[in-house]
Amino acid sequence: MTPLVDPETARALTDPQQVLVALDFAGVAVFAATGALAAAREKHDLVTFAFFAAITGVGGGTLRDLLIGQPVFWVEDWRYIAVCLLAAAGVWMIGRRDWRFRALLWLDAVGLAAYGVMGAAKAEAVGMAPLICIVMGALTACFGGIVRDLLAGQPSILLRREITVSAALLAATAFVALRLPEMPIWPAAVVAALLGFALRAGALVYGWSLPAFPDRARR
Repeated sequence: MTPLVDPETARALTDPQQVLVALDFAGVAVFAATGALAAAREKHDLVTFAFFAAITGVGGGTLRDLLIGQPVFWVEDWRYIAVCLLAAAGVWMIGRRDWRFRALLWLDAVGLAAYGVMGAAKAEAVGMAPLICIVMGALTACFGGIVRDLLAGQPSILLRREITVSAALLAATAFVALRLPEMPIWPAAVVAALLGFALRAGALVYGWSLPAFPDRARR
């Protein structure tokens, strides 16, 4: 019987390096779109659209690579910046839409989950300890959004009680936990990303949030 996937394609789909590249492009594209949407909300010009898209798309990955001593990914491969520019152009061409803010929230949810996994996976690939992999996942997923919010004059995701950073932490932690018994990278990445996205989606739909510090001491 003829296999559904030829051996060369099967090897590519299970090659950890190919998985990392796929996750990286997906995370950059989604976060770049959120940056462009933030620029749209503030009615900026096309150049600012491109800047917001680029700084949001590659910001977290840049910090990750600097911290783990790896070449900065978008300096090594021009296609990442091209993806950011395409995302900015796409948002610009869509024009004014009432659903843009909701799109920003949901794309951010996808980006948090995908990049939480990506950051942890890249740290794992260079031999970092499991806890450091989780931290790198959270930083990769959140830093670009923090810079985006600061530039747009919006409250940082770190200052919101709603679940955001926790979703990235869950995705990164789940990925690391699934990889400890040497689960293949694709299933581990998919399961972990879905868990992170589900947590953020629950926050968006049902208003989940973490408990705040009590305003008065217990007696």
